[in-house]
Amino acid sequence: MHETNHTHTTAGLELQGVVKRFGDATVVQQMDLRVDPGEFVVLLGESGCGKSTTLRMIAGLETVTEGSIRIEGRDVTHLQPMARDIAMVFQNYALYPHMDVAQNMSFALELAGAPKAEITRRVGDAARILGIEPLLGRKPKELSGGQRQRVAIGRAIVREPKVFLFDEPLSNLDAKLRGHMRTELAVLHERLGKTTVYVTHDQVEAMTLASRIVIFDRGRIQQVGTPAEVFNHPANLFVAAFIGMPGMNLLDATLRSDGRIEGGGFALRIPQPSGSTVGEVVVGIRPQTLRIAPGGGTLEMEVKVVEYLGTESVLVGCLAGRPGARLTAMMPGQRTDLLHQRVSLEVDPASLHLFAKSSGLRLAR
Repeated sequence: MHETNHTHTTAGLELQGVVKRFGDATVVQQMDLRVDPGEFVVLLGESGCGKSTTLRMIAGLETVTEGSIRIEGRDVTHLQPMARDIAMVFQNYALYPHMDVAQNMSFALELAGAPKAEITRRVGDAARILGIEPLLGRKPKELSGGQRQRVAIGRAIVREPKVFLFDEPLSNLDAKLRGHMRTELAVLHERLGKTTVYVTHDQVEAMTLASRIVIFDRGRIQQVGTPAEVFNHPANLFVAAFIGMPGMNLLDATLRSDGRIEGGGFALRIPQPSGSTVGEVVVGIRPQTLRIAPGGGTLEMEVKVVEYLGTESVLVGCLAGRPGARLTAMMPGQRTDLLHQRVSLEVDPASLHLFAKSSGLRLAR
């Protein structure tokens, strides 16, 4: 489940056996994670899954109960935040209201006693990179949300840290601005090439920004992989259900020794399953892989809702005769004609995902 293909160079960031407890509650459980220098790693999961706590431990804002944290080989587990050579960008920007933009960006450098000329150069460079030069004399209250976020990022850049930490930095912005800032962050990372750890619950951010995604559930890492790996080869049912828009269809079934998969109201066949265990399984079908089969398909769907998105339609309904077996399919174009219809669907057996019902783990194919 964890990465094996990393070279033995010093990691940009390494967490070994990290545990965090608040009283009797363990919120992060035995976490091992290696981030290569210059890598952009996204911690993804629902609220309360432990991802922000992990980021705060890396930053030194939260103590580590067990385990160690190293930045470029240096043990920083018990160091103060200022001594860790990190810079953090918060969800709420955390700007000083009484200071103008230039002062906000230079404050940490002044505290550290950097020479005036050096501070002016760094603030100027960061402002140029982020396109906020005209804002340097303004106070935070005179700025829009997107401008404040750029200032918060600028303040992190001027510190020239070894590791950038982002905690849900775009969640306070509206959808259009969020998309725009996402692109800007990708360009910025490309330009600066800094080791970055980014926390979000938004899978679009994760899929578009990450070199690798770390998927969390209840304080445990469920899978670490590139966006393509977690989408195409989810390690377990949690990841399968979590990644993908719309979500993967998950149907209970029985896998026979000859490769037949039989569920209530459908039957599929896969090539002879090599490592798959016969028995109770959950079949995963991405909505994008379902096609209309005019001559009769493997699945019959009763369409309850059609969501037209401009270039495609999302059909939402259930397996025919099984109201509890929810089914979603994506079709190109406008398909409002299929509302309240019974539609025959087919799926390429090669695109199916199989999981053991008992453990939730992915079955080898």
